[in-house]
Amino acid sequence: MVNWPRLKVCLIINPHFYTNPNGILFFLGSTVLKVSIIIPTLNEALILQETLGKISRLHPHEIIIADGGSLDATVPIAKRETTCVVECEPGRALQMNAGVREATGDLLLFIHADSRVTPESYHRMIEAMRSSDLVGGAFSLAIESEKISLKLISKLATLRSRHLNLVYGDQSIFVRTDVFRKLGGYSPLPICEDLEFFRRLSRRGPVILLKEKAYTSARRWMSEGIPFTTFRNITIATLFLLGFSPRILSRWYQVIR
Repeated sequence: MVNWPRLKVCLIINPHFYTNPNGILFFLGSTVLKVSIIIPTLNEALILQETLGKISRLHPHEIIIADGGSLDATVPIAKRETTCVVECEPGRALQMNAGVREATGDLLLFIHADSRVTPESYHRMIEAMRSSDLVGGAFSLAIESEKISLKLISKLATLRSRHLNLVYGDQSIFVRTDVFRKLGGYSPLPICEDLEFFRRLSRRGPVILLKEKAYTSARRWMSEGIPFTTFRNITIATLFLLGFSPRILSRWYQVIR
C-alpha cells in the first residue's frame, strides 16, 4: 500500500516528481534539467515582488534579474528576493545577454517582469526539452484579462506563432544554454529582438510551441487602448520583417509601467 503522506514529502525534496494542479503525479525521469530563469527589468518595482513570488514557486535552478538602470526600488526588491542581480546598460536584448553570462543552468527561460508561467506549464517545458532533440521553444500566449477582445488576440497570437513562426518575448522563450551561446545570444536591437532571435533559433534546429500558456499582463493594451496597441504591434512586426530599421521602429513603442 502506498503511503501518500510520505510520498508528498518526497515530492518536495525530489525534483524528479511533480504534481499538476489536479493532483496528478508525474515522473520526470533521472535526467533533470537545471533551469536558469532570466528576467529583464526596468522600473518594475510595482509588480516585481509579486512576479518573483510566483516564479519562485517553480523552484528553478536559479533566478537572475538583469536590470537596465532602474530609478525606482526594482534593484533593492530584486536583491532581497533573489541571489543574482546583474546591472547593465538598458535594452532588453543587452540585459538578457548579460543575465545569460551569469547563468549556470542547462536551459534558459526568459520571462518578462509582467509575465508568468504556471507550474504545469513549466514542468511540461522541462519534460519536452529533457526527452528530445529540441533546441528551444515558447509557450502559447494568454493575456490576463476577461475581455473577449484580448482573449481573441491571445488565440490569434498563438496561431501566428504556430503557423508563421513569429514568437514574441511575452510568450517566454526557452532555449538550451549551449545553443544560445553558439547563436551569439540576442542581437543588440532596440526592438523585435525576440522575433529575430526565435527565427534564428528555429533555423538552428527543431523548436516547439507548447499548448501550455505563458500569462502576460494586459497593462499595455489597457493603457494605450486595445485597437491602437494591436495595430501598432502588427505594424512594427511587419515593417521589421520587411527590413525597416529597428531604431526607427522603436520610437513608436513607448515604455509602459
